[in-house]
Amino acid sequence: MQRDNISTVSEFVLMGLSDAPHIRFLLFVLFLAVYLATMAGNITILIAVSTDTHLHNPMYFFLSNLSLLDILCPTITVPKMLGALLLESKVISFKGCLFQLFFLIDVVGTEIYLLAVMAYDRYIAVCHPLKYVNIMSMKLCAHLAIGTWVVGFFNSLLHTSLIFTLFFCDSNQVDQYYCDIPPVLRLSCSSTWSRELVILAVAGVLGSGAFVVTLISYLYILLAILSMNSSESRHKAFSTCGSHLTVVCLFYGTTICTYVRPSTTYSPQRDRIVSMLYGILTPLLNPIIYSLRNKEVRCALRRVISQV
Repeated sequence: MQRDNISTVSEFVLMGLSDAPHIRFLLFVLFLAVYLATMAGNITILIAVSTDTHLHNPMYFFLSNLSLLDILCPTITVPKMLGALLLESKVISFKGCLFQLFFLIDVVGTEIYLLAVMAYDRYIAVCHPLKYVNIMSMKLCAHLAIGTWVVGFFNSLLHTSLIFTLFFCDSNQVDQYYCDIPPVLRLSCSSTWSRELVILAVAGVLGSGAFVVTLISYLYILLAILSMNSSESRHKAFSTCGSHLTVVCLFYGTTICTYVRPSTTYSPQRDRIVSMLYGILTPLLNPIIYSLRNKEVRCALRRVISQV
């Protein structure tokens, strides 16, 4: 079906964070600094994992995938936002909006499934330490990582096709600083309830499946830790899982608030703040959380920085 048969809208206008010039410049400087810090932190993690032989194991293999996603997530939205703040370039083409939403949902979905895989990895490490090397072989890890990317891709393809085959006719102002599911759905002239139902069902099944895997893994981990006699063993187990658990709570909390609800409950002001938490702040905090709570990562990062 041609786009002309789908929509009379050829471009969208993204709502800025502020119209005041001095506020826009301050926000530009702030978000540029956060974006550069996010890039530096996650690129450093990738370099450390790839160059340090002490980190050549499943846990850090998955961490490198997480860092790659944390590089992609803000890169999809922040450059356009910076252009809007500095140059007042708020217009995005129909195709540009489509691709931005597609890649954003792809990255967010992939990260949800990757966090579930990382939780399973920690479950094997804590509950079955003697079998860990045999179970979590690099071949299995590669298959699990590829699986998260593939599922994220097809999940995003479904969501994007459901949204951009709707009819857009009059309003083209997106109440967000990037193209996202709730604000774009609100612009459609078509009935969206059936599409929303499918989106909620698919997101609910896939998202809740990943959440259940994560939850059950950590329940078993908690029981295993409580049954340990040595306080040193308990501390070591907590230290290996604490970073991931912190990231899980931060990411799941913000994404659930954003996506797992009907579009009628959408609030532009509140959702802009929530989207910044998982789209900008979480990718910045992830390398910090892992480096602060993990001695091996801290040592590897110091070696990388000293070499640089």
